[in-house]
Amino acid sequence: MRAQFIDPGQMRTELALEACTETPDGLGGHEQAWSEVASVFAMIEPVSAQSVFGAGQMLETVTHRVTVRWREGVASGMRLKKAGRIFDILTVHDPDETGRYLVCRVKEARP
Repeated sequence: MRAQFIDPGQMRTELALEACTETPDGLGGHEQAWSEVASVFAMIEPVSAQSVFGAGQMLETVTHRVTVRWREGVASGMRLKKAGRIFDILTVHDPDETGRYLVCRVKEARP
């Protein structure tokens, strides 16, 4: 497989990588708390936007491809955050298996 070239200069958007911690609430449920794990620079590319009418309202979904330098511990279930925008990480993969970059498929969440 040929190595994919990614211009590091395009990774100029600073994002906070966050992980969720769940703590019992004492009533059989749990509370979620998000904490910043790292600050990363990324390239964000819009992939798709979709509007569907359902349950009496418009349901909008926006997905992006976010490329970051390779780092240990990035996984689905985490999120990226930038100035009030939240990107839930759906998948993470190394596009050319060289350990240089990670490509995250994310869905923009409503705050």
